[in-house]
Amino acid sequence: MNKREALAQVLGVCVLSLLAVCSALAQSFPVKDKPITIVVPFTAGGPTDRLARDMAEALRKPLGVSSIVVENVLGAGGAIATQKVARAAPDGHTVLIHHIGMATMPALNRNPGFQVDTDFTFLGMIHEVPMSIVARPSMEANDYKQLSAWIAKNKARVNLGNAGVGSASHLCGLLWQAAMKTELATIPYKGVSMAIADLMGGQIDLLCDQTSNTMAYIESGKVKAYAVTSPKRLGQPALSQLPTLQELGVKGFQISIWHGAYGPKGMSDITQMKWNNA
Repeated sequence: MNKREALAQVLGVCVLSLLAVCSALAQSFPVKDKPITIVVPFTAGGPTDRLARDMAEALRKPLGVSSIVVENVLGAGGAIATQKVARAAPDGHTVLIHHIGMATMPALNRNPGFQVDTDFTFLGMIHEVPMSIVARPSMEANDYKQLSAWIAKNKARVNLGNAGVGSASHLCGLLWQAAMKTELATIPYKGVSMAIADLMGGQIDLLCDQTSNTMAYIESGKVKAYAVTSPKRLGQPALSQLPTLQELGVKGFQISIWHGAYGPKGMSDITQMKWNNA
């Protein structure tokens, strides 16, 4: 065997070895019989939970698995769930679904037990939705101007609900108060469904939450709606008559709540690609 033949043989072995490694990596996720878990930092029945469950159903076939489990891990404004995923094995079998609160968490929790910018693999944006400002059905104000005047007159006894510390409605409420240059008593709930129930019952005065959560109640007249936080008016019949806060002259308050998917840091490119493609 001459040198050229020997070199060709060595190169051939290397190529075959590389192909075998790539094939093994490609097949390593999902691992047979190992469950895939989507971790949700909020209560069952809320918007993030519903989104995660829809995703779990839709992703079974593309990922080639029989089931995907949704696990609700509550506490510390989402930090406990997020920490659970940060500490999970980066094998693609544990994924977090979170919203814009992922980005604001460091401001609300100085020691969450992880670094948002370095301890995760971003797998993709799922969707985004604007917020709406709604009130109890018995609210005296009939438009946003009247609502602003009512808040200014009664702010010592006005209460603003939210879906929990670190939730999208919590963030929306903080930004709204900053835009109004006022502070209101805030009441955190364990999920948006409880907040909306108390809003309809008149136990709280106001709520700022995702239009996907409030639209049905606005349409049925069970809550009163005043404005949306989108850059332009929305197209849905129940929301199309609502002005934007920008239209109303409220400066610096334009927000849409996005949801994204995250895995632990260190996920392989092939595993990331499988999630992205799914």
